[in-house]
Amino acid sequence: MDPVWLMALAWLFVLVWVSIVIVTQRKHHPRALFILFFAELWERFSYYGMRALLTLYMAKELLYSDEKTMGIYGAYGALVYATPVLGGFLAEKVFGYRWAIVFGGVLMTLGHFVMAVENEFFFFMALALLILGNGFFKPNISSFVGQLYQHEEEKKDKAFTIFYMGINVGAFLAPLTCGLIGEEYGWHYGFGLAGVGMLVGLIVFMWGMRSGQFNHHGLMPDKKPWLGSFKNHWLVVLVSLAMLPVFMEMLQQDELAKEILLILGLIVFAVLFVIALRQEKVQRERLFVVMILAVFSVLFWSFFEQAGSSLTLFTDRNVDRMVNGGTLPVSIFQSVNPFFIIILVPVFTWLWGWLASLKWEPSAPVKFSFGILQLGLGFLALVWGAHGFLNGDGLVPLIFLILAYFLHTTGEMCLSPIGLSLVTKLSPKKMVGFVMGVWFLSVSFAHVVGVYVAQLTSKSGAGVSTSSLSSQESVLVYSGVFENVGLVAIGSAILLFALSPLLKKWMHGVS
Repeated sequence: MDPVWLMALAWLFVLVWVSIVIVTQRKHHPRALFILFFAELWERFSYYGMRALLTLYMAKELLYSDEKTMGIYGAYGALVYATPVLGGFLAEKVFGYRWAIVFGGVLMTLGHFVMAVENEFFFFMALALLILGNGFFKPNISSFVGQLYQHEEEKKDKAFTIFYMGINVGAFLAPLTCGLIGEEYGWHYGFGLAGVGMLVGLIVFMWGMRSGQFNHHGLMPDKKPWLGSFKNHWLVVLVSLAMLPVFMEMLQQDELAKEILLILGLIVFAVLFVIALRQEKVQRERLFVVMILAVFSVLFWSFFEQAGSSLTLFTDRNVDRMVNGGTLPVSIFQSVNPFFIIILVPVFTWLWGWLASLKWEPSAPVKFSFGILQLGLGFLALVWGAHGFLNGDGLVPLIFLILAYFLHTTGEMCLSPIGLSLVTKLSPKKMVGFVMGVWFLSVSFAHVVGVYVAQLTSKSGAGVSTSSLSSQESVLVYSGVFENVGLVAIGSAILLFALSPLLKKWMHGVS
């Protein structure tokens, strides 16, 4: 199939699917949810559109080595998910959710358009803008959704499921649009289109503000702001902008960035641990559950995020992408995971509801363990294809890549939306944004760990760069790493399953 026709069909599919969701759910949820849904959809379109091209751009246009490419990709991902800790804190103490989201959206829009300039300096400047902007945008729009349902806990899970679908609609369209256009017509066109997506998301959100759809939600804190008058909030803006050159340097010195982030992460987790110890018994144990699940979340995402680094290069070098006489672009395969999520959202919603009606619904820790188990099986599916079905050119049949993404997706459905909702339920109401930031920090840790995993695929056992090996040789390097990843994931899933009765007890009735 011509990739352009594939892109057109994807947009038609999304238009129909989103229309069905809005028509069937609009009477059950406030309009504000759907405004946040569309704002997040377009923000994720921009993020995943850029990510679909990032590794390929560094390897093929900037001509970085595999090791350097994966190091920068990992440092970028780690910083993207580290800054929400501070962004969540500042939203609760200074800006309120609304203006934190707007500030972050403006920075990210600028970042995507700067990325369209094909120059190494502007490349790092763009990444720095995206890191800073994401820190203000990402945690606060998720917390905003939770705030809409402060007194309707039974609707919160369903709202987050709808919101999560918006994330994945954007993620599905992005590689098929930005990725395809970037690979086929020029990198700057793909990156520029990602900027257009972010601008649309920002406009949607600001329309929601001006039209009064958010009511009293997301406003600046009622108590005296942390920095006093509104004029002093500009100090936060100026200090934030002053961090741009720091982020640029950290991206270029990715090893230093990883060390700083590890230290920062340990400090933040220690702070949360101390805060938990000062709570009464129920809240203390609930925060312990968040922290323990965050550790397993690190493991899950460090393996899952190989999709943007080692799996992308594996797809480029060792997967048979010939379909009907044409070769499919590498970037569009990053649409497979969100496509499956869009399809599976109603399936999992029905499944959890059906199991709950029978009183068989698994607890959140058990769902997490199922998610990690399926992630491991996905990597073993790639090993199966590499060992048993390799063709004469050293290429794995495409079906095994699709199977791996399917298992990764079913695993994600058992973990990611559950985790977002759980954080808002288990956290003290006065620190939801901070704890949500810590939760995203676990994903930052995952990118740091994921760099080391990805870099294992950059060289053979003899120290030869994978990029210089033949397909028959490089597939052995990738399959060896993927096998170890799969086995570690399965072992971790078994451990979490064993811990789940204790964690369920510590949740004190939160479902």
